[in-house]
Amino acid sequence: MAIILVFGDSIGYGRWDAKGGWAEHLRSLYMQKNMVNIDPYFEVYNLSVDGSNSVDLLERLEFEIRQRTKDKEETKIIVAVGINDSQIGSVGISIEKFEKNINLLIKIASKHSSKIVFIGLSPVDELKTNPIPWDKKMFYKNKRIKKYDNIIKSICQKNNIYFIDILDELWRLDYKKMLEDGLHPNSEGHKKIFEIVRDFLIEKGIVEKNN
Repeated sequence: MAIILVFGDSIGYGRWDAKGGWAEHLRSLYMQKNMVNIDPYFEVYNLSVDGSNSVDLLERLEFEIRQRTKDKEETKIIVAVGINDSQIGSVGISIEKFEKNINLLIKIASKHSSKIVFIGLSPVDELKTNPIPWDKKMFYKNKRIKKYDNIIKSICQKNNIYFIDILDELWRLDYKKMLEDGLHPNSEGHKKIFEIVRDFLIEKGIVEKNN
């Protein structure tokens, strides 16, 4: 049995997708696989929390992992945070602190898994996120998002941790059509992120292809 734990923010949680977002698509994929062939068996838990940043995740990561893992089970951990850290506003985190937090997240996760995956950040439609409609004191800018994305990528490379480049992949597409409110993906956007994540996990042998 293998357990996949997904830790994220509102995008990981599935905001603005009636089917639960990209992480729920991943869970559904392996639930269907389990119903056809139980060996190997995959259990996917989406532990994403709306509004979460790296500070929030550090407070709960160890506890959440321990509640869902057993010694004989293989654990795979997917982390998708950083977009809120990059925010200019109330939940934003400085670049220096963010870098420290990502290193700490890797340190904690590495105690429980040898297969850790960080998912990069996604671009925004700045015409709608400066400021965001529901809080005039919060701003998201692609240039700043890119800096935080590069920090995650660089730390992953130094620590031999898997990194999925969402930002550049979506940037090559007409990504604004995949956004619901300028910040969160719509159903099409979540589906695309799921496909990128699924294909990467299969390509790297982190999960088996769902035949």
